[in-house]
Amino acid sequence: MTPQAVRQPDEAAAYATRTLAGMSLEQKVGQLFVADVWGKSADEVNAGNQKKYGVDTPAQVVRRYGVGGVIYFNNAGTDNVDNPAQLARFSNGLQRAALGTGARLPLIISTDQEGGRVTRIGAPATEYPSNMAIGAGRDAGDARTLAAISGHELRAMGIGQDFAPDADVNSNPLNPVIGSRSFSADPALASKLVAAEIDGYQRSGAPTETVASAAKHFPGHGDAAEDSHTGLPVIKRSAEEWRKIDMPPFQAAVDAGIDVIMSAHITVPSLDPSGEPATLSKPIMTGLLRDELHFDGVVVTDSLQMEGVRKLHPDAEVPVLALEAGVDQMLMPPDLTVAVKGVVDAVHSGRLTEQRVDQSVTRILKLKYKRGILAKPFADEAAVDKTVGTRRNLDQIQKLTDRTPTLLRDDKKALPLRGNGPVLVAGWNNPAYPGYPSDPVTSLAKALGPRAKAVPTGASPAQAKIDEAVAAAKGAETVVVLTNGLRTSAPQRALVEALKATGKPVVAVAVQEPYDPGFADVPTWLATYDWRDVTMKSLAKVLTGQNKPMGKLPVTVPTGADPAKVLYPFGHGLSW
Repeated sequence: MTPQAVRQPDEAAAYATRTLAGMSLEQKVGQLFVADVWGKSADEVNAGNQKKYGVDTPAQVVRRYGVGGVIYFNNAGTDNVDNPAQLARFSNGLQRAALGTGARLPLIISTDQEGGRVTRIGAPATEYPSNMAIGAGRDAGDARTLAAISGHELRAMGIGQDFAPDADVNSNPLNPVIGSRSFSADPALASKLVAAEIDGYQRSGAPTETVASAAKHFPGHGDAAEDSHTGLPVIKRSAEEWRKIDMPPFQAAVDAGIDVIMSAHITVPSLDPSGEPATLSKPIMTGLLRDELHFDGVVVTDSLQMEGVRKLHPDAEVPVLALEAGVDQMLMPPDLTVAVKGVVDAVHSGRLTEQRVDQSVTRILKLKYKRGILAKPFADEAAVDKTVGTRRNLDQIQKLTDRTPTLLRDDKKALPLRGNGPVLVAGWNNPAYPGYPSDPVTSLAKALGPRAKAVPTGASPAQAKIDEAVAAAKGAETVVVLTNGLRTSAPQRALVEALKATGKPVVAVAVQEPYDPGFADVPTWLATYDWRDVTMKSLAKVLTGQNKPMGKLPVTVPTGADPAKVLYPFGHGLSW
């Protein structure tokens, strides 16, 4: 360890102490919150800001509340993302607003850039395969490379905090919200890849070139059968099972020096029988994360707009309970005025001490110091193209993605495709996917070349679409059908059966979770774990024999919805 690395924590602590001494209570409380804003520039007038905050622009949100951070999204609501150069300008505008407030502290700007379906910033930035795809590739070096590239690109756009990697162990095949966001159902494999990505995000360059990494969702969302966006999942593991299955990746994250850990809005009765969501649970946030795992970095909540954390308490109470539990950073409160007032009132009433607020603000200030945000709050707008979406980055990600497609079954030796006959590519696409109209059907057909015809049939194909695909199959030598979520989609299952009934060779590909083969008997099955363009290019190389399939299942695939009936075991993967 270098002398500089030894000194830095003391320097950061000294800076935080000096800064706190000059801050009012209201300024301190503002630093605890991360706001979502509407628009694509700091000074864009957008009705969303007026509706939620009573001001017109993102910059006015920052100035009014003195928040410690802002988060970027690319969904139909906030819609902050256009392109990398725009984001760099946006970030700089927000930083100017923050430095003009009374506290004169730069923001930590964050986003969720996990890879796969949780990608906030798409092309022309580099796009990444999902965590589960990296799990199929099994290579910690690939995980580190991906995170290093992602971190460098994010920082070039002025983003200093990435809510990644997902450290959940996806042990429940029926999990509705994690799935391919997880590296694996195996704690050891997940732990290895979590640690590798943290190294890439946080230690692949100077602090001003890297981002704070946030492992999520503690104490582990992988066994959930309900989505915490819409409800409060109950995890029924024993404490012993939790320590064996869910804890290892988070322990690995702490051991790797993770900057931030995100809480989960789940209840785990064996860890806290009170029924409180983990975000608001002192036995979990302090007893386990702080005291047992010895984490002293920043703990951030998952979005406070989610029902999992709002189900039991009013919005004014949630931030106070989170602070009492041991949390530091409050992400996206549904009503920021109410949230800030709740914390300030709790200090004035004596329920919270100002020293408790200082403890969390100190961690946040130390993070900004450590990550170089204080030294370099502004992005170099003229240099964005030299870092983001470069040919070198794209090539590196393509090479590691090429190692992830997994061949699960090929009873009739349909692969690689022989001859130059016509190929129909049909199946799942979702033009309404938030922030990223997804059309892997067309993407794959393009990668296969002029021999391929694309017939996207949607996430829930109507009979007319199924009939269109069947008619197109009659002129094809081979049919490739993409699936996503067969368990809950009878129309997709009907499409697969109709294409099989044509008598043409059918190659089925699960393009998100690899559990679809348990719900359709097709002689040839592959899994790609996500559907972004980079993955469809890798799939095309396997289909045509340019590459051999190299992926190995990072989870167990059951027959149907019964986890006890194993169709393909962990580690399964064919090749030729």
